[in-house]
Amino acid sequence: MRVFVTRRLPGDAVERLGEHDVEVWPESMPPGRDVLLARAPKLHGLLALLTDPVDADVIGAAPSLRAISNYAVGVDNVEVAAATERGIPVGNTPGVLTDSTADLALALMLGIGRRVAEGDAYVRRGDWRTWDPGLLLGRDLHGATVGLVGFGRIGRAVARRVEGFGCEVLYTSRRGGVGLDELLERSDFVTLHAPLTPETRGLIDAAALRRMKPTAYLINTARGPMVDTNALAAALHAGEIAGAALDVTDPEPLPGDHPLLDAPRLLVVPHIASATHATRERMADMAVDNLLAGLAGERMPNCVNPEVYER
Repeated sequence: MRVFVTRRLPGDAVERLGEHDVEVWPESMPPGRDVLLARAPKLHGLLALLTDPVDADVIGAAPSLRAISNYAVGVDNVEVAAATERGIPVGNTPGVLTDSTADLALALMLGIGRRVAEGDAYVRRGDWRTWDPGLLLGRDLHGATVGLVGFGRIGRAVARRVEGFGCEVLYTSRRGGVGLDELLERSDFVTLHAPLTPETRGLIDAAALRRMKPTAYLINTARGPMVDTNALAAALHAGEIAGAALDVTDPEPLPGDHPLLDAPRLLVVPHIASATHATRERMADMAVDNLLAGLAGERMPNCVNPEVYER
């Protein structure tokens, strides 16, 4: 069977697809929608990344497609309804990156609160001439109030970590907790861990940012479009919040000349929440497991549209 893997993956999981006719996209940049459309007519299996638009047109152009495996927890890039209509299972990689993402969320809280990137740049510029009691004063994480927007696996993992710092934990989710307005008003760190849905898209807008304390920080390791980018830039320039630390952005990747990067008190990293050797290799194993099962006509171990098996 013909399989297209849209990027080289860490580890040796892709080698387990050896019984099939496998093409691995060799470039560091994504193949793009035109490449997917060109490959689609002959494909039986597709292993994609979040950067790959697997929309209804791509799916419709692949009459022999039997399985789509996404190398991610989210499937924002896949038009799942179109796949389901065709009876094509869509796999993802849940759970494996929970702890790595929670670790990075904590790193971002500490990094922005204690001004780590600013301190590094200060030293490298040669500005460090003497110790000064007022130099680069920041915000303690210990004893802070941390507000979690979303309380799934990752949100709960972050809660466990910050409880070790003696933090008060607030959360809001579809299943309970406090209201979003209360969380924004009380928290010293607001950290996002909800999925991207029509309800959460643009959730942190200008009004939400104004509800935050001027001494509070926004952390986002979830999805970039949960935050109104222009509103965040304006809030940082106006000093409405103390700072923001982002692993995800809108747009993503964030161009080097994007206006957001001119905002003060901002820490941005390039979507690296799952970027550890162990986590990325385990994600590859899970994605290949899903793809192999789908190609064999078996149930995927992790499937986001299990209703295809009920037909």
